[in-house]
Amino acid sequence: MNLKSSLNKIRLPIPGWLFAAVMAMLCEVVLHLWTVQELHWGRFAAVTVYALGFGALVGLLCSFFRGRAEKPAAALVVLMLIVLYMTEYFMIDSYKNYMSLGTMLDRAGDVMGDFGHNVIYLITHSLGRIGLVLLPLVLYLLLARSAGSGKKVRILLASLALGGYLLGTGVVYLVGMDAERYSRMYDFDSAVRSFGLNVGLTLDVLRNSDVAEDPEFIQELPEQTEPATVPMETEVTEAVESTTSPTEPPVVYEPHALDLDFAALAEGDAKANIRSIHSYVASLEPAMENEYTGLFAGKNLIFITAEAFSAEVIDQERTPTLYRLANEGIRFTDYYQPAWGASTTTGEFSNLTGIVPVDGGSSMKELIDQDMFLLMGKQLLKLGYHTQGYHNHNFTYYNRERTHGAAMGLEHFMAMGNGMEEGVQVVTPESDLEMMEFTIPRHLDQEPFYLYYMTMSGHGGYLWKHQAMARKNRDLVEHLDYSSAVKCYLAANMELEFAMESLVTQLEEAGIADNTVIVLATDHYPYALEKSAAWGNSKNGLEDLYGQKVTDCFVRDHSALIIWSPCLEDMDIVVEEPVFSLDILPTLSNLFGLEYDSRLLVGRDVLSDELPLIFWNNYSWKTDKGSYNSSTKTFTPAEGVSVEEGYVEMIQDLVSNRMVFSKLVQRNNYYDVLQSLLQPDTQ
Repeated sequence: MNLKSSLNKIRLPIPGWLFAAVMAMLCEVVLHLWTVQELHWGRFAAVTVYALGFGALVGLLCSFFRGRAEKPAAALVVLMLIVLYMTEYFMIDSYKNYMSLGTMLDRAGDVMGDFGHNVIYLITHSLGRIGLVLLPLVLYLLLARSAGSGKKVRILLASLALGGYLLGTGVVYLVGMDAERYSRMYDFDSAVRSFGLNVGLTLDVLRNSDVAEDPEFIQELPEQTEPATVPMETEVTEAVESTTSPTEPPVVYEPHALDLDFAALAEGDAKANIRSIHSYVASLEPAMENEYTGLFAGKNLIFITAEAFSAEVIDQERTPTLYRLANEGIRFTDYYQPAWGASTTTGEFSNLTGIVPVDGGSSMKELIDQDMFLLMGKQLLKLGYHTQGYHNHNFTYYNRERTHGAAMGLEHFMAMGNGMEEGVQVVTPESDLEMMEFTIPRHLDQEPFYLYYMTMSGHGGYLWKHQAMARKNRDLVEHLDYSSAVKCYLAANMELEFAMESLVTQLEEAGIADNTVIVLATDHYPYALEKSAAWGNSKNGLEDLYGQKVTDCFVRDHSALIIWSPCLEDMDIVVEEPVFSLDILPTLSNLFGLEYDSRLLVGRDVLSDELPLIFWNNYSWKTDKGSYNSSTKTFTPAEGVSVEEGYVEMIQDLVSNRMVFSKLVQRNNYYDVLQSLLQPDTQ
C-alpha cells in the first residue's frame, strides 16, 4: 500500500469553507494577542466578534468553490491570509505600527533591497510563530478531503457574517471606548488595534475612496489663542527698552496672511471639498508678527532631519557641539516628534510641511503632485537662495529621487547613487561626518544658501555587527552604564556629533557662521531599540535609554529640537510650552520674515501667541494645560492647572479639524488651487 492510498483512508471530510472561516478568525485573534501589549477586554471582545463575522465572510467566499476546486481554493485563500497577517505582525515588530496595504507596498522594495538582513533576521527569529500559523494549513492539505457545501450553508454563513459585524459594532458602542475611531478619530493603526485588521482595512478603503471624501469636513469652530510663554533674560529686555524712545510710536504687527478672501472663495468654488477648506481657513484668525519676525532674514539655512535622533543623545561631555547648539540657541523644554506611522518618510514630511502626514508613506509622494509653495525651499528659492538637498543613503529610497528635488524647492538632490558615493564610503549605515566634509565646502562661497540634509548614521538596528558607525565609535561609549543596544545607539550617534562639529567649524573658519541658521530635528524616536525580533532586541532598550517606563506616546516621542544661530547665543530664548514637528515650518517662516499664511499650516509659530497644541494621529494631544490619552480616554491636567468645563471637548474638535484639513489639503491639491489664484498668469 503506497502513501497516497494510506492518506486517502485517513483523510477527514473537512469543508473548505469551514477551514477557511476558522483560519480567518484565528489569524485575527492571534494577531491581536501577539501585537497588543496591554489587552483591554472591550477591545478584545470587539476584535473577536468582528473576527467571527470576517471568518463567516471568508467561508462564504470559499463555499462557492466545489469539487476539485474546493480544497485548493480554500488553501490559497488561507495562505493569502497568513501572508497578510504575518506581514502586519512583522510591521508591528519592526516599526511598532500597523501599516496600510498602500504603505507596505510602497516600502516593500526599499526594505528588501536595503535592509534585507533585518527581514531575514526577523523571519529566522519568528520561525516558531510562522510554523504555528502554517501548521493547520499543512495538516489540512495532508489530511482533509473536500466535503462540499449547499445553499443552506451559504445562508448560514451570510447570516453569521452580517450578525458578526453588527454585533461587533454593538460591542464597540456598548463599551464606549472606540466608537469615534470609525469616523472623526479614525487612523489605520488605532482602527486595527480597536476592531481588528479586517475592519481596519475596510475602513481604510472606504476613507480613501472618492465617495468618502465628499462632502466630509470640519466643525466650524473658532481657533482659540492663548499667550505663549517665552521668557528672556532681564538684560535683553532692558537693552530693548533703552533703545526705544518714549515718544516713538508702538510697533504695529501685521497678520501672517495672504491677500486672499477665503470667505468669498468659499461662496464661489464648485468643488465641495475646496469650498470646505476655504470656509475653514476663513474661520481662523491668522497669527500676528512679533518681536522675532525677520530675526533670521537673509541668513543661510541648514535644515537637518537626523535619523532616529533623541534628546538622550545630547550630553555636555560626550557631545559638546550638539549640547552647545541645543542650549545656546532657542531652547525647547517640551518638544515632540510624533510617530506618524510610516517611519522616516512621515517624520520628514511633518518637519518640512507643517501639516499632518495623513496618508502615511504616501504623503511625501503627494508633494510632487502639487506646488506646496510655503515650504522653506520654495520660499527661499524665490528669494534667490541656492538650494540643495543631501542624503547619505540610496538616492531612490522612499522615492526621494522624485520628492526631494523641485517638489521641495531644491535645485538638486544628491545621495548615494547619484554623486554622494564620491565622498562617502559605501557601508551600512553611511557616515554623517563624511557627508558634511564632502558637501559643505561646495556652498561656503554661495551665500545665501538653503541646504537640506537627511542623515543616516543613527539608523537601526543597534547590533554591533550591523552598525558600521557604532563599531567606528565604540570605544567612546564602552564605559557607559547602558545595555549593549543602547551603547550601540549612542556610538552610532557620535558620528552625528562629529558631523555637527565639522559643520560648525567649517562655517566659523569661512567667516559665515554668524550669517547661518542650523535647524536639527529627528524623524522618529529610536524604535529599533524596542523589544523586537527584527532588530535583534530581547529587551526594551528604549526604556534603558530613557531611564523610565515607556507607557504612552508622551514619553515615547519626547525629543529635542535645535534652532541655533550665533545671534541667539546672547538672547536666552526658552519655549516651555509643548512644541512638535509641525511647528517648525511656521516658526522658521516667521523668523526668516517670509510671506506666508499661518492659517494654511497646522503647526504654529512657537514665538507667537497662538494656542500651544500638539497631537498624534491617534488623536492623543497635549497643550500647556494638560494632556489627553485617546487610548484610555483620560485627560491629565498639568500640575497646578484647572480647566474650564468643555475644554477637553473643544481641543478634541480642534485636533479633528486639523486632521481633516491636512487630509483634504493633500488629496485635493489645495496648494495648486491657491497658486492659480495668487499667480493666475502662470497657470
